[in-house]
Amino acid sequence: MAPTAPKRRDEYREDVAGRANVADTPELLTYYDDLERYEAGALWTVANKIEPWQPRSGSVPVLWRYADLREPVMRSLDLVTAEKAGRRVIYLNNPGRRDVSAAVGWLYSGLQVMNPGEVASSHAHSASALRFIMEGEGAYTVVDGHKMTLGANDFVLTPNGTWHEHGVEATGTACIWQDGLDIPLVNALEANFYVVHPDLQQAVGHPVDDVRSAYGNPGLVPSTGTWSKPYSPLLKYEWAPTYEALNRYAKVTDGSPFDGVMMNYINPVSGGPVMQTIGAAMQMLRPGERTKAHRHTGSFIYQCCKGSGYSIIDGRRFDWRERDIFCVPSWTWHEHVNLSDRDDACLFTFNDLPVMQALGLYREEAFGDNGGYQHAAG
Repeated sequence: MAPTAPKRRDEYREDVAGRANVADTPELLTYYDDLERYEAGALWTVANKIEPWQPRSGSVPVLWRYADLREPVMRSLDLVTAEKAGRRVIYLNNPGRRDVSAAVGWLYSGLQVMNPGEVASSHAHSASALRFIMEGEGAYTVVDGHKMTLGANDFVLTPNGTWHEHGVEATGTACIWQDGLDIPLVNALEANFYVVHPDLQQAVGHPVDDVRSAYGNPGLVPSTGTWSKPYSPLLKYEWAPTYEALNRYAKVTDGSPFDGVMMNYINPVSGGPVMQTIGAAMQMLRPGERTKAHRHTGSFIYQCCKGSGYSIIDGRRFDWRERDIFCVPSWTWHEHVNLSDRDDACLFTFNDLPVMQALGLYREEAFGDNGGYQHAAG
């Protein structure tokens, strides 16, 4: 048998002043092997890898077409029960993040489906979560005793540590919604806990949709009581007033050259993001609008909830229509185009910007060539 070639340790060296540039020698290779015996290593062999010149996302841009996914999602209704599965979800698996079951970066996403009359058991976990309703009637969520009815394009929070459960009224139809969580992030921090409600279902202790009545009024919050929790008390953000707000804003702004008419979902008490680790926004692309390309730290998952168009992500074109989902990895060039010259297009997005901003890691850059637009391939 031929002798095994020694493992290379200089594959990340760079011939640049201030960067690690140590060539392998027989003596050094023996030294590195000795260090491994003590569960240690020489920093200069990995320094250029772990301290890159700029972010290098392991994620790749992906478009998940609803037309492709809907049938297998619905098929799961016949294959597993909500009770046995815990949650009947088909998750979105980024080819570059399969080791952590992430859709992009440290964000998880999946499509959950429930039949009329089904109720998933109540639980709580350290991960923050959200739901964006895609189709069906009669869906609801209960969060810490607050029951919220849900319709298409409604956005609901299930913040970390809250008891939450989902169901579909017996008089409803099969419902599908997108789940979004920071499970990969919380697991990376080795801080995830999970607990099932002792009664499996929680009691509804407030009037239905009370959070919308109390905290969903523009510019107003209740004068009695205080909200001291770190997440939004609104919990449910309805589609109709969101779309109305976008249209009002569009009349008085040119919008962002990179995002069109974009508005953030916020905590109405603090003015900050809806949850500590996940932010969300809705953006409108006016008829024929094409945004310029930019990139920023932070991972984004988009869902088209109105209209059709395409995005150019890292030089590749991805065409989308209603209910399609796509992702933009951190520090990746991206721009969006509305294909209609008559109707607007709307994109819901959730992201990890609250983490980036809280840690002082947010950075943004405009694309400088070709008038601010990428050349698209594919």
